[in-house]
Amino acid sequence: MTRIATFNVNGVNGRLPVLLKWLGETSYDVVCLQELKTSDDKFPIEAIRGAGYGAVWHGQKSYNGVAILARGRDPVERRRGLPGDPDDTHSRYLEAEIGNLVVGCIYLPNGNPAPGSKFDYKLHWFERLATYSKSLLGERTVLCGDYNVVPTEIDAVAPARWLGDAVFFPESRKAYARMLTLGWVDAVRRIHPGKGIYTYWNFSYRGGYDRSSGLRMDHLLVSPSIAETIRAAGVDVETRGWEKPSDHAPAWIDVG
Repeated sequence: MTRIATFNVNGVNGRLPVLLKWLGETSYDVVCLQELKTSDDKFPIEAIRGAGYGAVWHGQKSYNGVAILARGRDPVERRRGLPGDPDDTHSRYLEAEIGNLVVGCIYLPNGNPAPGSKFDYKLHWFERLATYSKSLLGERTVLCGDYNVVPTEIDAVAPARWLGDAVFFPESRKAYARMLTLGWVDAVRRIHPGKGIYTYWNFSYRGGYDRSSGLRMDHLLVSPSIAETIRAAGVDVETRGWEKPSDHAPAWIDVG
């Protein structure tokens, strides 16, 4: 059994105590992190190694950034950045091999305010991802991360409050749906087809978090050869209530 998790940490150095506590209380074999918000040289590799993980990372000062962690071994990097736009310098995609598994870590653009140039960039990035992903469908591949897309109404506690947000725009949802038509399988939905499951909540000015703002934006898409081996899936919701947490909680799957 291989346990795979994805977690938008919202600043890997600022949230390092949360990350290390979570790693110490779980036993995930593969962990994808997004929104590192740090340059490559400031990535806390020694602390992560101390938690028992090897890592590869693709940082960017103050913004974006992705990393792939493997318990007890070093991931073998295969690609950083998506093809299709040589002028795109954002650190949003990283790919590595871990044993017989190919892992793509994704931090898809948010796209707000929409419509506008940022939303156009989001859709163009999504199209690049879809096009490139076809080359990975034949391998044992997991494409996981913060997709900044709420695929359906069941993926929001209160869908109406998000109608003007890029994460819920029809174009964003269609782009996500296209990934599924290519053959990718939404692993969490495979296990929980009709359940409201959420991975993100707004911060509350009173402390804690606003449970009515729940969204599912963090996804694990798996190739067909992995889809039939999914054993379990869920979200570590309790991390959202820890001290100085991220606004996301980790989503995870178990595969054979």
